[in-house]
Amino acid sequence: MSSTLVERHDADGVATITLNRPEVLNAISVATFRELRAHIDAISADPEGVGCVVLRGAGRSFCAGADLKAFKDRKPTDPDPTPFNRETMSVLASLPQPVIAAVHGHCMTGGLELALTADIIIAADNTRFADTHQKWGLHAGWGLTQRLPRRIGSAMAKDMMFSGREVLADEALRIGLVNRVVPLDDLPAEAQAYAAQIAGHPRQVARWLKTTIDVGGELPLAEGLDLEVRTNPGRNPDLEARLSSGGF
Repeated sequence: MSSTLVERHDADGVATITLNRPEVLNAISVATFRELRAHIDAISADPEGVGCVVLRGAGRSFCAGADLKAFKDRKPTDPDPTPFNRETMSVLASLPQPVIAAVHGHCMTGGLELALTADIIIAADNTRFADTHQKWGLHAGWGLTQRLPRRIGSAMAKDMMFSGREVLADEALRIGLVNRVVPLDDLPAEAQAYAAQIAGHPRQVARWLKTTIDVGGELPLAEGLDLEVRTNPGRNPDLEARLSSGGF
C-alpha cells in the first residue's frame, strides 16, 4: 500500500490529484493538507504544462471530512492548523487551471468544502453530500459558509447547513451543487475525458475565462463588463495559426 497521502498523475495535460487514505474514507489530516498543498503549488507554477486538474478520492469515497481522530488527539500546545488548511483551500480554488472534482460515496463536511473549491463537480450516482459541522458542535473553517451559498444560493445552503441532512446525487444536480451525475463505474473515465477536452483547448483562454468569471462575479454588472474588456488580450497565437492555415 502506498504511504503517499495525496498522489499526482499527469496525462494528456491533465493533473489528477488523488486523496489516498481509503481506509478512513480519505479523511483529511494535517499531513494530507501538507501534501495537497505541495501538489497545488507545483501545478500553479506550471500553467502551460497543466491544462486542467481532476481532484478525486481513492477507494469507496471521495472524502468523509476532517480527520476527527487527529482533531481529538491534538494537544492544546500544538499549533492550530486551521489557517494553513483554509489558505490551502483558497489556493486550490484560485488555481489558474480549471479544476474538476470527481466525487463518489461520501462527500461530507470538510470533503464538501474541498469539492466546492472546484470549478466543476461531477458526481457518481452513489454520492452522498452533507455538512455535519453542527452535529459535532464545530464551526466551518475552510470556506463552506461562503462557497456553498455562492454555488446553490443562500436558502438551500442554510437548509443543508442548519439541518445536516444528506443530499443525494439527484437532488444535488437539481439544486446546482453538481454539474452532472454519472454512473459510478463511469466516473473516472468521464472526468478524465472532460478534463482532457478542456486541456486540449488553448490554455491561456481557459485561464482568462476562469479569472474573469470568478472576479467579475463579485462585481456589479457594469464593472464586470469593463473587466472583460480591459483584460481581454485579443487574438491568441492559436487563433492566428488556425486563421493562417484555414483550419477550424
